[in-house]
Amino acid sequence: MLKPESSQVFPLANQSYISSGSITALKALVEVALIAVMGPTGSGKTTFINSVSGSNLRVGHDLHSCTSTIQVAPPFQLDGHSVTLIDTPGFDDADKSETEILTEIAACLATTYKSGTKLAGVIYMHRISDVRMGGISTRNFKMFMQLCSDTTLKNVVVVTNMWGLVEPKVGEDREEQLASNEGFFKLALDKGAQMLRHDDGTVSAHAILRYLIGKQPRALQIQRKLVDEGKDISQTAAAGVELNREFAEQANRHQDELAKLREDMTG
Repeated sequence: MLKPESSQVFPLANQSYISSGSITALKALVEVALIAVMGPTGSGKTTFINSVSGSNLRVGHDLHSCTSTIQVAPPFQLDGHSVTLIDTPGFDDADKSETEILTEIAACLATTYKSGTKLAGVIYMHRISDVRMGGISTRNFKMFMQLCSDTTLKNVVVVTNMWGLVEPKVGEDREEQLASNEGFFKLALDKGAQMLRHDDGTVSAHAILRYLIGKQPRALQIQRKLVDEGKDISQTAAAGVELNREFAEQANRHQDELAKLREDMTG
């Protein structure tokens, strides 16, 4: 494995595109196997990338994620392939709204697609140490699914990690539940996605990457919508999921305020 020289961080220049310098840098990735790594905050995305690529991307160790901008690790060699990993912030980032995170990720993906580069695959990280897949985790994966499409799920790997934090039987039971429950990963797996384990070692990390670098690169749904169809991010299904949630929360707050107002008037 070649030792990369340095990592690159690509903050957005505005709500639609990343900076011109970043575009130039990303165009240099055309000939490599480009893989996006996604998942909730704290799921081990950056640690996985640093371990397998020899990079030194910023890692978060608390509720404030360090991956608040898109980070691209320098290319490294694996089985004759030049592999580049994109580190993305979780939709549950503590410093930015889900809409802001969605816009950043979509802009980066649109830029790579415009440059002529399709993703060899996408890795979605999930902690097997989580006692349950709660509302935030479920919403994260729902947003992720809207970025993809049924035709690209064959290029998706759901990676369970942090196995060392649970007893083997407990982890296996959780893995089975995640794979068999339609509210979790079952629908994605039924449509071609794979679920693989990462034991924090190089062997399992390389096995995950080998599965993807042999795939035919495909454009994600969000890339086709933004680039091929010329849509704005607000017109995509992914944005619809988040906007519907925000409207529902606003409606609930409004109902609570009305209820309190009536109580004060009658009291």
